[in-house]
Amino acid sequence: MSNRTYNVLFLSTQNTARSIMAEAMLNAVGGGRFRAFSAGSQPAGKLNLFAVEQIRALDDSLNGLRSKSLDEFSEPGAPEMDFVITMCDVAAGEPCPVWPGQPASANWNFRDPAARQGPVDGIRQEFFTVCREIKTRLEIFRNLPAEALDEMALQRKIARIAGVQL
Repeated sequence: MSNRTYNVLFLSTQNTARSIMAEAMLNAVGGGRFRAFSAGSQPAGKLNLFAVEQIRALDDSLNGLRSKSLDEFSEPGAPEMDFVITMCDVAAGEPCPVWPGQPASANWNFRDPAARQGPVDGIRQEFFTVCREIKTRLEIFRNLPAEALDEMALQRKIARIAGVQL
């Protein structure tokens, strides 16, 4: 069993809702096994209040959460990522941020609850639904065996050293 901590970066366009909720939830349940971050390709500079409401409803911490640019994670001294997960909704034509390098990556294709229009109750319900979908996916990810996580991270590191794109 691996005792290492995996760095996970959640990317979205504005970094106000989905990626922020994922960062907060994984940091809350990661148990020292994961350290989560989030960023956006076009950060809004503020958190969506409905996302904040969902994080608080789960009793997860808002400490350190802020809308930030993915550029912060490519600067010298930034943590090296083991996993990069985009949260964009490809089906809706939403652009996915691109992450350079070789960390293991995935697209979790969640619809953007911040795009929901209409009455507040409908918007709140959309955030609730998407938040629970993210939570379910995080629980599956969190429960992957250490050997599987190590293998995914190691394959990417070997590819990076060899100059191969996986």
